[in-house]
Amino acid sequence: MPHDGQTPPQSPLLADLLTLTAEAVPEVEALFAAGREALRGLVTTGGRISSPLLEEHQFAAHTLAWLATYTESLRQMQAWAGRLAASGHFGEIEALLLQIGFGEYLHHIHGGIPMSQGEVARLQDLGLSPAQPGAAALALMARGNSAAARMRLVDLMQDNAGRATFGASGLEAELEMIRDQFRRFADEKVAPFAHGWHLRDELIPMEIIDALAEMGVFGLTIPEEFGGFGLSKASMVVVSEELSRGYIGVGSLATRTEIAAELILCGGTDAQKQHWLPKLASGETLPTAVFTEPNTGSDLGSLRTRAVKAGDDWQVTGNKTWITHAARTHVMTLLARTDPATTDYRGLSMFLAEKTPGTDEAPFPTPGMTGGEIEVLGYRGMKEYELAFDGFAVKGENLLGGVEGQGFKQLMQTFESARIQTAARAIGVAQNALEVGMQYATDRKQFGKALIAFPRVAGKLAMMAVEIMIARQLTYYAAWQKDHDKRCDLEAGMAKLLGARVAWASADNALQIHGGNGFALEYQISRILCDARILNIFEGAAEIQAQVIARRLLD
Repeated sequence: MPHDGQTPPQSPLLADLLTLTAEAVPEVEALFAAGREALRGLVTTGGRISSPLLEEHQFAAHTLAWLATYTESLRQMQAWAGRLAASGHFGEIEALLLQIGFGEYLHHIHGGIPMSQGEVARLQDLGLSPAQPGAAALALMARGNSAAARMRLVDLMQDNAGRATFGASGLEAELEMIRDQFRRFADEKVAPFAHGWHLRDELIPMEIIDALAEMGVFGLTIPEEFGGFGLSKASMVVVSEELSRGYIGVGSLATRTEIAAELILCGGTDAQKQHWLPKLASGETLPTAVFTEPNTGSDLGSLRTRAVKAGDDWQVTGNKTWITHAARTHVMTLLARTDPATTDYRGLSMFLAEKTPGTDEAPFPTPGMTGGEIEVLGYRGMKEYELAFDGFAVKGENLLGGVEGQGFKQLMQTFESARIQTAARAIGVAQNALEVGMQYATDRKQFGKALIAFPRVAGKLAMMAVEIMIARQLTYYAAWQKDHDKRCDLEAGMAKLLGARVAWASADNALQIHGGNGFALEYQISRILCDARILNIFEGAAEIQAQVIARRLLD
């Protein structure tokens, strides 16, 4: 059934939907503003925000982070619907996504926002009394996320099974053309083979990497003057979504290039930019990010790996862990301590440390460097490694920016792009779970009818589609902010926080739809579940992310 430009049925709710949602947003914004002031009162001493108090009131802080995330999510869903309505593309499927999303998220805001399976953020955690929702919110809460609405949405999704997003994304035509190109690539070259790579714990074949290089994936956002395409962060989001929908490992191949390129663009010398960026853009040079150490996790300021001057060059000694795609890459963005008198972030420097790509037989042939694989549940296509450095040599010219002590600051400058890209990967994984779950629910017959005909099954699929669209619009907004040179660490963090939760919920619900078969390794949903789980951990664990968001909200 076509839906573009189609007028939704004029039920009492749908007839006034855009008016109701528009009226509900200021109510949520007012709650957020009250919550922020309440938290400020809890954690301020002597006119300044106290980090110890912010940690003491961590549950309240994280409640504010999630409330802010929901507030921005509803704003962006309203903006998305308004754009579609103005262009004549706000049809029934889009109206149902908006209606259900507002109805459900307003219930969460007033009743409790799920931070994880066993943790709920409530207004009371901020010291706020439960507020009486306004008339618009009450109408949406009462009838927005109804069983009938969910069943109707799934009916429309079945009619539009070929659409990438189950609803118009609201992006310009050029980005949708990019989406179609990479969706076809993922469908033909990635999805049929991903489960085999996962089960055999294999590296993604070099033919895939070579093909992505030819398609320009590694140079997508690198400026044209350095051999890239100079495209927007929004294009990166669309490409990451579609490749991750095929397999998160493939969708993540460009992440390390994105990080390395951002480091060099923001902090590198002119010579470093001229040398490294064209090689990164072409895929000739594959980078890996070497930051995390055993026992430090997200506390990057306490890193112990040290780099010592040896003439004009450096020697690196120490241990790193959770290094993705370490074996067959050519250069490491390596964070190390160059000032032994420091014990915090101020003594850290970033290096572009060259290495020789390894083989299965000799993964780390470069002198001064050894490593071993970490066996993992999912996210296997690039493999994870522990690395040990013992006098590992780095050229003096490869100190990023040519100045010591700038490493932590340089790394912080990459977090916006990295978290936007991670949010996009989460959306891709969630979309994959939705499509796999929907196909199984359509094909599997029980008690004389397809599983998708049962309301609890259809309801799961509907909520996956709704939350994917919410996370998608929040991520697009973060990318838009970045593309327009606006600070977006807050928006990027919220997109990553919500996207990771949506990916895990989608994978878990899609596995539930599979029943016992979902627990069998032969079904790809078992892989998708394992892949989804990492998204709440890397690029900032959900708890760290919420803490960072809360601190930023109080600035």
